[in-house]
Amino acid sequence: MILVTRLNGSVFALNPDLVERADCTPDTVITLVDGTKYVIAESVPEFIDSVRHYRASLIAQASNLEAAPPAADLTDDELSRPAGNVLPLHRKDR
Repeated sequence: MILVTRLNGSVFALNPDLVERADCTPDTVITLVDGTKYVIAESVPEFIDSVRHYRASLIAQASNLEAAPPAADLTDDELSRPAGNVLPLHRKDR
């Protein structure tokens, strides 16, 4: 989520993944994929920069996640035990 400011000064969080377009008319109007429109105080370049920083931070956070150890490094006991709260799936016989 990114923080944007309404023209009256109130701040709200917006999911940039739902943005379809940003228009400058002369106020910045953000249109979401469902047609909802928001008029914000930030300029279009400022809004685009916020979205760019948000997406870059997601990529940076994902690159810092530790990868699961390869299956070759796991013991037979660890391989046979379900991880966390994952339930094993069983195939139905037809």
